[in-house]
Amino acid sequence: MNPVTRPHTDGVHEARSPTGAPEGRATNHLVLSAHDYRTPRRANIHFIAAELARRGPTRFFSLRYSLLSRWKGDARRPLDARANRVEVHDGVECYLWRALVHPFNTRRRWARPVEDAMFEWYARHPPALLKRWIAEADVIVFESGTAVAFIEAARRINPAARLVYRASDALSTIEVARWVERTFDRVAPTLDAIALVSPAMAGGIASRDNVFHVGHGLDPGLDALGDPSPYGEGTHAVAVGSMLFDPRVFVAASRAFPDITFHVIGSGKGRQPGYGDNVLVHGEMEHARTIPYIKHARIGFAPYASQDVPAYLADSSMKLLQYDFFGLPAVCPHAVTGGRASRHGYTPGDEASLFAAIEGALAHPRVRPREVLDWAQVTDRVLYPTRYPDTRLDDTRGLATSLA
Repeated sequence: MNPVTRPHTDGVHEARSPTGAPEGRATNHLVLSAHDYRTPRRANIHFIAAELARRGPTRFFSLRYSLLSRWKGDARRPLDARANRVEVHDGVECYLWRALVHPFNTRRRWARPVEDAMFEWYARHPPALLKRWIAEADVIVFESGTAVAFIEAARRINPAARLVYRASDALSTIEVARWVERTFDRVAPTLDAIALVSPAMAGGIASRDNVFHVGHGLDPGLDALGDPSPYGEGTHAVAVGSMLFDPRVFVAASRAFPDITFHVIGSGKGRQPGYGDNVLVHGEMEHARTIPYIKHARIGFAPYASQDVPAYLADSSMKLLQYDFFGLPAVCPHAVTGGRASRHGYTPGDEASLFAAIEGALAHPRVRPREVLDWAQVTDRVLYPTRYPDTRLDDTRGLATSLA
């Protein structure tokens, strides 16, 4: 490919490769997210960051953490003593920015002026380290959420950098403040690429030509991580994760299906009243440790607490993707079946429909319903989606609609 020329902040132009880095050196990557790369729980941004680190120097800057976060039980609390200092973890430079307080959605219309002022101040006063990391980056990946606050600063500090937005969730779904939504509407057209985990999210994006669909990926070695089985004799079912977790599912299911052992992993709720003795509650696990529980289960659960979950979860749910990979029949609300035969839907709160879905899943054969990309292929598409026809939102064929 021919090199491209992009301006530096000092006005000097230099030849750059299609990756955004000056010719002759590796690309420097920066990820901004409200996750932290060092936590056991893995989201798609962790896997993308790991792939970036294989390609060149990579930094992960963790936002939206303060004394308020500790009070609210933030998953990054175990890292609190290591906040505000750089630490290298698995080859990635990590920094958890702990402020005295961070801006948040007050959910009070009358408090909007104060809320807006807090976000404006936060966006205009990034720590010196973040400004330096922005200036030194060739590619900056912003994950949906508070990272939006620093898109304009990144363009101003380093106009030569490639700016990519990874829409892991719709902003309305994660209930960000209106300031974040308004800011993203304004800056969306200025980004080099916006990579959505589901085409269903496109209607909420105030841009078009730079918007693409790039679903989640899976580790190509995932199957090898799944052995040996953690189970004993009998029939085992599994649920992984805490998002919109509905304990009523296992109160009812454990009573109606006493011969099934239900494994609830990382729900964030602990053992609940009404759980039968056949419900085993496991705490937070590293991603790799959850894989044997998925691979060797008979059925999997995505027990979202509401039928009114966003439609894009049918594509973006990591647990459902992993169930699909192992051919594991799934039990989930109707809203996230996504038309896939291996997913058996129920109406939250309706025990009869839940029991029917479980019976259907138990009777369903284990068949892998779709092919998936690995994380290297996903990262390629997140960074440079125009190179891949399957990322087009109007492409209703092949991977563009079958991957999540």
